[in-house]
Amino acid sequence: MPLLSKQSKNTIVDPLMANNPIGLQVLGICSALAVTLRIDTAVVMTLAVITVLSISNTVISLLRSMIPSKVRIIVQLSIIASMVILTDLILQAYMYDISKELTVFVSLIITNCIIMGRAEAFAMQNGPWKSFLDGLGNGMGYGLILIAVAFFREFLGSGTIYGFQVIPDSFYAAGYENMGLMTLSPGAFIILGLIVWAQRIIGKVEQE
Repeated sequence: MPLLSKQSKNTIVDPLMANNPIGLQVLGICSALAVTLRIDTAVVMTLAVITVLSISNTVISLLRSMIPSKVRIIVQLSIIASMVILTDLILQAYMYDISKELTVFVSLIITNCIIMGRAEAFAMQNGPWKSFLDGLGNGMGYGLILIAVAFFREFLGSGTIYGFQVIPDSFYAAGYENMGLMTLSPGAFIILGLIVWAQRIIGKVEQE
């Protein structure tokens, strides 16, 4: 018997391309622009979002029958905020330098539209296992775009990939210069726009 049913696999795979939270739903783009200067910060932010989204979805799903409708948003925010605080403390303990660079952006996961949207639209309507997979899939879809943007920004803007120099010194000696625009917010907008466009073309996604 397969570990994951076809429906469970679709729950994970669908947000990667066909229903990507950034590429199609245009959610969570603030962090996609703010923490993508380097790949390492994008990877850490991705892991933080996956952790918060998967676990908060699961907890909210487990408690959904006990949450009064009138206060459900407050309860959801409380659960998400608790997960964000725990994640931030772990980052401070084990990845202090990157934690300082991410600073407020980890805390802003609390108000990330993807997190709140999945809690309200999916976790409140489905069981814990499906909700966990939904959180995992959407977190991975978010991270896919985040890391892709960071790859091009770091490579074009600094000549490095994950901190390692990949453009030979001879190129610089011959007059090559990194694209300073990629280290600025407009560069992030351009890269993100091109990736979203490419994703929609490849995935044959059309927005009505």
